[in-house]
Amino acid sequence: MKLIGPFKQIITLRNLALKGPLKDESLEIIRDGGILVEDGKIKTIGSFEVLREENRDFIKTIEELQSPQVAIPGLVDMHTHICFAGTRSRDYAMRNAGKTYLEIAKEGGGIMDTVNATREATREELEELTLSRVKRHISNGVTTMEVKSGYGLTIGQEIKMLKVIEDVIPKTSASIIPTCLAAHIFPKDYDGTVQEYLSEIIENLFPVLKSEKLCNRIDAFIEEEAFNAKNIAPYFEAAQKMGFDITVHADQFHAGGTEVAVKYNALSADHLEASGEKEITLLAKSNVVAVALPGATLGLGCAFTPARKLLDAGCSLAIASDWNPGSGPMGDLVTSASILQTFQKLSTAEVLSGMTYRAAAALKLRDRGTLDKGMKADFISYSVDDYREILYQQGQLKPKQVWIDGKTV
Repeated sequence: MKLIGPFKQIITLRNLALKGPLKDESLEIIRDGGILVEDGKIKTIGSFEVLREENRDFIKTIEELQSPQVAIPGLVDMHTHICFAGTRSRDYAMRNAGKTYLEIAKEGGGIMDTVNATREATREELEELTLSRVKRHISNGVTTMEVKSGYGLTIGQEIKMLKVIEDVIPKTSASIIPTCLAAHIFPKDYDGTVQEYLSEIIENLFPVLKSEKLCNRIDAFIEEEAFNAKNIAPYFEAAQKMGFDITVHADQFHAGGTEVAVKYNALSADHLEASGEKEITLLAKSNVVAVALPGATLGLGCAFTPARKLLDAGCSLAIASDWNPGSGPMGDLVTSASILQTFQKLSTAEVLSGMTYRAAAALKLRDRGTLDKGMKADFISYSVDDYREILYQQGQLKPKQVWIDGKTV
């Protein structure tokens, strides 16, 4: 048994609603607190001195902090594309110089640019690139992260990407949640129709994902230049019959994806920058977690997800980085979330919950995201006296320490 502390403040985020708005006054703040850890889980939280005295005969290690620190749960980034090769800096420059998406694609840019670079990369090269991004995420306080495929767009290349993600898992202390995004876009070099491409994935990729346990999550990009509600229907129906969880890239540029997400009871609908009142109402009446990806807004210069309206309507709102080479190259969860907070007028409680227990719920993980008895002992600390400093400094304040399963990393 190990006791860690004393923390100036421990922000537990426990006993808060999964859906709807949150006020900062609802946050539980334990002052001069300690976290008692046993077998990688939180045994209890309370006054550091009281815990030390009451458990004196059982504590084997005391990790006593020598400076004021504030502790919060480890961050959960539930939407990333960090398994990729190449760069899209040319796209970024062209886009900001006024070129349209179509014009960039005609000049060799766009998603297929990343697809080509990722296909050319060896498994070893791709693993090294992915692991380096995982390490950076951990240093920024992210202890659980989802990682998508989707830059392979052939059966073999999608398997390659998911095997790379599988190879990374034992090489990091962070939790990695793989997702298959073979329905990212329709590959231009595919010799067949959209429906034939999706059928090939169903018949030749889905069984491999199951038999080799490469992932249990299926994603698709619902958008005019990707897939639509009609042609994706057999795809999601097949995925659900095989026991996969569903998540959806929805309403990024045009509405339509939210209806698909709700129809298939997806775990989450991600993006939502183009969502209107109809889509917000649909999400509020469902159990689908709405996911804001402010990094994509900052990368593309488009509208923010209507986070304030989603929360006020009663939705559960998660916030993720969307770290990817095209639209979300920054990859900094706290920076992008704090900017979303400013533009959407979100409380600190709403933003912190969106990066912790609400994000964990979107991954169907109930053992993390709050600091409470029996939860996974993933937490981070900052060298401040007040938790509000974390978002106030808009990502420039980095974690002092990161604990995963109660161990310092």
